Amino acid sequence: MDDNSGRVLAAASSLEKINVVTGSSSHRKVDIAKGVGERIGQRALEKGISSAVFDRGGYKFHGRVAALADGARQAGLKF
Repeated sequence: MDDNSGRVLAAASSLEKINVVTGSSSHRKVDIAKGVGERIGQRALEKGISSAVFDRGGYKFHGRVAALADGARQAGLKF
């Protein structure tokens, strides 16, 4: 999200019809979060965004939050 204009620049969700868990048939929440992170990283890079600020919204940086960040980093997004 661009804080200055209030626009969402790229988004991804585990509810999308596409399989966000790349290369895995697992349905663990951590694996799904990592897949969502990979998808958001890909979409950001497609729009020319190579770096972002990761706002964890008060959640501790572990589990699903860390998996989402790891997935986005693997896709090439820098925090």
